[in-house]
Amino acid sequence: MAVLFRDQTKSALEALLFVASEPLTVQALARIVEIDVADALELLLELAKEYQDRPGGLKIVQVSDTWQICTRPECAPYIERLYRKSGTGLSKAAIETLAIIAYRQPITRSEVEMIRGVKVDSPINTLLERNLIEEKGRREGPGRPVLYGTTLEFLKHFGLKDVSELPPLEEFLVEGETIDI
Repeated sequence: MAVLFRDQTKSALEALLFVASEPLTVQALARIVEIDVADALELLLELAKEYQDRPGGLKIVQVSDTWQICTRPECAPYIERLYRKSGTGLSKAAIETLAIIAYRQPITRSEVEMIRGVKVDSPINTLLERNLIEEKGRREGPGRPVLYGTTLEFLKHFGLKDVSELPPLEEFLVEGETIDI
């Protein structure tokens, strides 16, 4: 790929990521700028590295099999002030429920309730409404209970490529405490 064409194409990819309201796949980006998927991926990786290496409030990230421009986590307090709305945060119960689902997915409502020790109807409904979790299928057995797991929106919200990037649970344990996963 010629240098001038390469720079123009990289600029076009950057512009597409900037204006897109949703993350875009490499295949879609390659199709739009009319290059091979491998070349598009190479340019996206270069762009992501350039954003990573320079100071600024933005970064290019891969979320699952898609790419997007997003803000750096350290800018979150300022963005929150800009968009602050009362009552938009998650309750402690919803956060605990989300953490259990994220680490134990796919998991049923009753399994979450066994871990938390309380009913989780309201937190699960809130998480479903916020598109942070979704139904992933049904467990075989009596009643065929719904299995829940996290969504692409969850990954985007927490800046993760996939759930394997969740911090190890051991980081949250008090010394001497253990947990069954």
